[in-house]
Amino acid sequence: MNLSGIVAVSGKPGLWKALAQNKTGFILESLDAQKIKLIANLSTAKLAALDEITIFGYDDDIRLTDVFERMKAASNVPDAKADGKALRAFFKEVAPDHDEEKVYASDMKKVLNWFTILKDMPLFSEEPAAAPAAEGEAETEKPAVKAAPKVTEKPKQVAQKKAPAAPKAKVSAPRNPSKKG
Repeated sequence: MNLSGIVAVSGKPGLWKALAQNKTGFILESLDAQKIKLIANLSTAKLAALDEITIFGYDDDIRLTDVFERMKAASNVPDAKADGKALRAFFKEVAPDHDEEKVYASDMKKVLNWFTILKDMPLFSEEPAAAPAAEGEAETEKPAVKAAPKVTEKPKQVAQKKAPAAPKAKVSAPRNPSKKG
């Protein structure tokens, strides 16, 4: 699944696609049927890219894309408006190692809402554009290392400016108060 460029905006419902970036923020388009355009100011709005979101786990954090993959394979996805017990039971199925104390019902509802928005979109079933190569392939295809060319000219010496001398302080002998001047 290719979730690059899909963001959630704090304070705004739904999901947004990042179209472009300008000086002050991002130009976003909603993923719903209305296709509302929005300029999200970076100084006031908080954006969260879906491909970087993780869910609290006991050992390691769980990537949202992994949870979406398991949700796609699940047979019975509950409605986001279901009660907390049904959501928790479903989350134990798709993210068995999630931390139940840190993942709230509101978080699970948000993930289910995002899933219902994304599940019918073509980008949900396509592969990411830049897939990293497997470690075994990377080791076998090492590029040849070329020797650096020899330098025949001497490097030019740069004249260094001398630091300005510290100003001299006037030192005077202390006056003897018994003598009048």
